[in-house]
Amino acid sequence: MALNPQFDQLLPSVSALAREAGALAMRWFRPGARTTARVWSKEGDSPVTEADVALDRLLEDRLGALAPDIGWLSEEAERHPENGSDAPAWIVDPIDGTRAFLSGDPIWAVSIALTEGGRPRIAALYLPAVDRLYAAVAGGGAFVDGERIAPGAPAPRLVAGPRMLLDRLLTHVEGFAAHPKVPSLAARIAMVADRRLAAAIASDGAREWDLAAADLVVAEAGGRLTDLRGHAIRYDASPRRHGVLLASAGADHDALMTAAGAAIAARPSS
Repeated sequence: MALNPQFDQLLPSVSALAREAGALAMRWFRPGARTTARVWSKEGDSPVTEADVALDRLLEDRLGALAPDIGWLSEEAERHPENGSDAPAWIVDPIDGTRAFLSGDPIWAVSIALTEGGRPRIAALYLPAVDRLYAAVAGGGAFVDGERIAPGAPAPRLVAGPRMLLDRLLTHVEGFAAHPKVPSLAARIAMVADRRLAAAIASDGAREWDLAAADLVVAEAGGRLTDLRGHAIRYDASPRRHGVLLASAGADHDALMTAAGAAIAARPSS
């Protein structure tokens, strides 16, 4: 499906809104200390804060005004497209990395993507506590803080991901080292795009709102985000969970994918 030509014109507004939402979240964020926001648990004992809810409301209202009558899927509320999975939809995580946010770790993000035809078409991903903005438009490149990311730029041989899986993966591939924990999955993937990392691993259970914006940023920067069979993710604004995923800067994707598969196969059974 061709990109609606009106959608790519939304990126500046979406990027500005990501910054606005981030500024709102910063009212509750305390670097190195517990958030001032109220915190409670939702299904699966996952934490949610009043900041998550406030940002979700802001983003739904403002994104709905930018592109009305399209689907909506976020971590905090969902409204599926009415005319099928290929229909345009906003896929949003108001705060990706809620545990980092509530504990004072700066690596959390506001993640916004507009999908159409099963793939992200525009994306903005903002890390308010470090003031870093990733943005991308399908076919139009990826940017960090307004500077275009050059596809093919060298990356350090560092991989980030869940520690146990990462340690096993590194026994199956040479020349790579573990990066310290990156608590926000969206940020972890985006760090591959601007070559802070060579690769990032997502464990079982990632949702579309964790992935969609970062996926486009990586793809437009010349990288890949796939499952361990090499298949790109198809987005249909559903809350399904994904298996283990790999993002890479591109050149070593197949070798790392093979190593990740071997690491999972070697995982002790419970």
